[in-house]
Amino acid sequence: MASNTSVVTPQRFSEGFSYPDYMAQINVNKERMDGYYHNFQVSAEDEASLKALAADPNGPTKMLVLGEDWCGDVVRGLPVLAKMAEAAGWEMRVFPRDQHHDIMNEFLKEGQWMSIPTAVFYTSDHRYILHWIERPEVADQEQREIEEAIRVENPDISDQEFGRERRTRTGARAEAWQQATVEEIISKLQAGISS
Repeated sequence: MASNTSVVTPQRFSEGFSYPDYMAQINVNKERMDGYYHNFQVSAEDEASLKALAADPNGPTKMLVLGEDWCGDVVRGLPVLAKMAEAAGWEMRVFPRDQHHDIMNEFLKEGQWMSIPTAVFYTSDHRYILHWIERPEVADQEQREIEEAIRVENPDISDQEFGRERRTRTGARAEAWQQATVEEIISKLQAGISS
């Protein structure tokens, strides 16, 4: 977080969309997001870990998510975050990034990128715990490898063809990346509340 004074007050947090309300108002990728939501399940083991985190006095009970429906990482990741919130019993509020730059500016990736989704975790009395950005580390690595492979296989590929091929190949990894999202966030929260 960029400063000790956040624009995300308890009042501001409460003004975000619930997940169903966010989904009701989006215009792009709704069917894909619904598919990811309905096809992903939090394992019993991960659910137990999430509930234990929520039960800790210093653990998360609220999650703010910044996203946009046109972003592939949001399409794949936001449904997983919603499932995690349901499993843990967290209150989840979604803010469209492009209408809330003041919030996004507190949680820039590497201090400069407006990467999404960004999930911000708070205690019941609204103390900031930590935030998680975009995708799990394994997905970052694998996406770079996928992009390099596409360029090596077809150096003259057009941007449009490149985008389609990347979407196909990253889509094949979606399930693994969704599970990695859950595991990475649980691990970071466990470390964050024990330190």
